[in-house]
Amino acid sequence: MINADAPQTPRGAVVTLANRSRDPKHEKAVHEHLAKRLAAVKGLTFLGEYDRSIEYSHPLYFVPSGTIIGTDTARELGLDDEEDLFGGVVPQAFIETKAITHPLVRPDADAPVGWSRDFAARVSGSVLPGYSVFSLADAREAGRRLLHEGSLRLKPVRATGGRGQERINSEQQLDNALEHVDEKEMAHYGLVLEANLEHVTTFSVGQIRVAGRTLSYYGTQRLTSDNSGETVYGGSDLVVSDGDFEALLRLDLPEKARLAIMQAQVYDDAASACFRGFFASRRNYDIAQGVDGRGRACSGVLEQSWRIGGASGAEIAALETLMQGQSGAVRASTVEVYGESQVVPSGATVLFRDEDAEVGFITKYVVVEDYGDSE
Repeated sequence: MINADAPQTPRGAVVTLANRSRDPKHEKAVHEHLAKRLAAVKGLTFLGEYDRSIEYSHPLYFVPSGTIIGTDTARELGLDDEEDLFGGVVPQAFIETKAITHPLVRPDADAPVGWSRDFAARVSGSVLPGYSVFSLADAREAGRRLLHEGSLRLKPVRATGGRGQERINSEQQLDNALEHVDEKEMAHYGLVLEANLEHVTTFSVGQIRVAGRTLSYYGTQRLTSDNSGETVYGGSDLVVSDGDFEALLRLDLPEKARLAIMQAQVYDDAASACFRGFFASRRNYDIAQGVDGRGRACSGVLEQSWRIGGASGAEIAALETLMQGQSGAVRASTVEVYGESQVVPSGATVLFRDEDAEVGFITKYVVVEDYGDSE
């Protein structure tokens, strides 16, 4: 830890904050790498990980590993608005999860304090058919309703990278799956039951607001096999525009991408309108497009991320490039691959390449390219 009393720029300093229940080695290393680059972009000193025992002499810009939960916590850290962190602040824990995406199964269903029925109404045309539940009885009711339309997907709301999800094809499967659900966890955070799609393309749509600049992007996610053979997130390929979502929509985009961006806009606007005390400088939304159990084409926001994430390496690399004078838009990709035999292409920036106790050997890198004249 650098001495907090050492000379710093008058404008403040950047620190990381490990505020999740666990931060794997590979993620912690990437967060530190990106925090250093954010410090350079903002012209600030990087002081490493935040130390609660130190009284810092200048304002701090935080790069938390997770969304900041609770307005009291935000206040204690000195977080007043989105200019104080790379990430977001939510007033209640369930708001940072995919539980907010869907309505309750009925108006009097169990729900936590702070639940917004208005949010579900605002996003109804921009999300897939589904329900958020906070009790086993509501889960059974929601599951049976969805099974009338085809198979469904049971989704733990705090899992990431698609882990822990289960496809349900029958009421028997539903009952068996619910036997293994942690009821206390569900009562606090919720559980999502959502229409299952086939032939899925997952779009990432997002926006960052850093150093007085707003960048917006869309892209697609890539899947890969981890060291145990499980299919997991393998990176994102983004088109990043200098400006807000409207600036992004002015590019020559495929219609499916345009739809994904507009649905993300609806979701983003609803979050800002419905959750008092919410603010974020990093906003990312996953939108799935595919075919449901009856063969109908569907598109909808799956979930949000208001914290540093898998695409953030590409976001920050694009920010650096555009701040250096590149005009309009760029392409930026993050790549995550497993195993020691993987080769990093020339021109890539390595974020992490090492053995990790949780996932084994993993390499993460970023590539930035010109946008070009056509999609």
